[in-house]
Amino acid sequence: MNRETIKGRWSIQSWEQLYDDGRVVCPMGTELEGFIEYSDFGMFCVVAKKGRELFLTGGQWSAEDAEKAAAYSSYLTYAGDFDVAGNTITHKVRYSIFPNWVGGNQLRTAELNGDTLSLTARLEEGSSEARTARLMWTRATVRSEEHTSELQSHSDLV
Repeated sequence: MNRETIKGRWSIQSWEQLYDDGRVVCPMGTELEGFIEYSDFGMFCVVAKKGRELFLTGGQWSAEDAEKAAAYSSYLTYAGDFDVAGNTITHKVRYSIFPNWVGGNQLRTAELNGDTLSLTARLEEGSSEARTARLMWTRATVRSEEHTSELQSHSDLV
């Protein structure tokens, strides 16, 4: 595996956390949307729970804290550079919704099987919350003609 073999956009299929005590947790549920993209410019990842709740108490900055916390808990994004060495992908985080990741590296064990990419990471090793996070991705295809014409119709209105 190298930078060229993973280059492109990958659509999220699932995200599970497999705890050492046997628990299996899907942090954002089973209905996800988003992608990870690898390019010559770096990497960008966004994963969101499908059907996120709209704010009812205010705008982006003035909504109640509970709504902002729920929005944070249903969305993950980070970006930066990346390296590939064997089956390890190192995400060099420059930007992240989770500030603790900024300036650090996120190591992912990768398995590439055709158009399916599995990324796993060990988390909180040595604690009662020790687990393996496993995200499954499929290589994105070029947008369908139908979707492209929908976008064109929308741009004609603007």
